[in-house]
Amino acid sequence: MKVTGPTGPTSTQGRPATRATGGGFSLPAGGAASGPASATAAASTSSVAGVSALMALQGVEDPTERRRRAVRRGGGLLDRLDELKLALLNGQDGAVALERLARAIREERPDDDEPGLKDVLDQIDLRAAVEMAKAERGRA
Repeated sequence: MKVTGPTGPTSTQGRPATRATGGGFSLPAGGAASGPASATAAASTSSVAGVSALMALQGVEDPTERRRRAVRRGGGLLDRLDELKLALLNGQDGAVALERLARAIREERPDDDEPGLKDVLDQIDLRAAVEMAKAERGRA
């Protein structure tokens, strides 16, 4: 016996012979995959199942992520409204800011179960829609 460090003793001799019993488990002799081939098949099946499970989990969106996306969209709309305000105060026509605002409005709004956040986002969307309607009326 040899001590190799903190892992403990290891045996330097070969494996002890395994005992065969008559009533134990046995594989059929013909037609079945043997040894490494069956292990490889089992490993590839489990890796495909593991990848499928990971892909399914990535598609699931938790409430925290939905809330984060909703807040990010609302903040983006407020930023576009500020750009429009600054452009108009500087005497510019604001066409670029209006285009950015229109793109931000068209983004999908994630549904959120929190009523306070939903109310604030509704107000932001309403303000953005009013600004877009004012711009359309001014063009006509």
